[in-house]
Amino acid sequence: MKLKELESILQDCAVFSDPKIQYEQYPTTAHLAARMLYTADTVYGDIEDKAVGDFGSGCGILSIAAGILGAGYNVGFDIDPDAIAIAQENCEEFELDIDFVLADLSQYVPERFRGNLDTIVMNPPFGTKTKGIDMVLLKKAIEIAKVAVYSLHKTSTREHIMKKAKEWGVTCEVIAELKFDVPMMYKFHKKKSVDIAVDFLRFEKKQ
Repeated sequence: MKLKELESILQDCAVFSDPKIQYEQYPTTAHLAARMLYTADTVYGDIEDKAVGDFGSGCGILSIAAGILGAGYNVGFDIDPDAIAIAQENCEEFELDIDFVLADLSQYVPERFRGNLDTIVMNPPFGTKTKGIDMVLLKKAIEIAKVAVYSLHKTSTREHIMKKAKEWGVTCEVIAELKFDVPMMYKFHKKKSVDIAVDFLRFEKKQ
C-alpha cells in the first residue's frame, strides 16, 4: 500500500464531536497518522505481524492505521469511555478487530500487556493541562514495549526528551519534524487553526 492511499483511507475516521479539554483531546490528522505508521512499518518493520499498542488511543486512528498495515494484534488504551466508543465505531466501519482498554495510563498499565507488545505508538497530550503528562506516558510506554515506541512531542522539548531517553537506557531518534495542526475546537481558541512544530520520535529498547 502506498502512503497516499493509507492517508486517503484514514480520512474517513470519525473524530470527537464533544472533545474534553482536560484530556487535551486533539485528533491526530490522517496526514500525521499515515506518515507515522507507514514509516514504522516500511522503514523499521515494526507494524506488520507485530503486537501493537496505542497509548491514549482517542478516536483510534493510529490503531486503525496499524490494522490496515497488517498488525498481528492491536490494542488501544484510553482514559475516556466516550473516546473508546468513537474508536470502536470507527473499527466497525473499517471492519477491523481491535481491542480497547479503559485505563488511566498515568496510574497503571494492565500487567498482562507488559512484555507482550512489540511496538507502542502514541500521540500523547503535550502537557499543557496536566504538566508533565507527556513524559509520564512516554516512560510507561518505554517500560511496556518490547522493541520500540513511536511518539509525537513538541520540538521545543527535544533536548529534555533526549536527556530522559539516555537516563532510561533507550536510544531516541528524530525521524521527522512535522507540523501538528490544532484546529479551533475549544472556546478559548482565538484562531481558526495553529500549527505546532512537533518531532516524530522513535525510541528503541536495547535488546
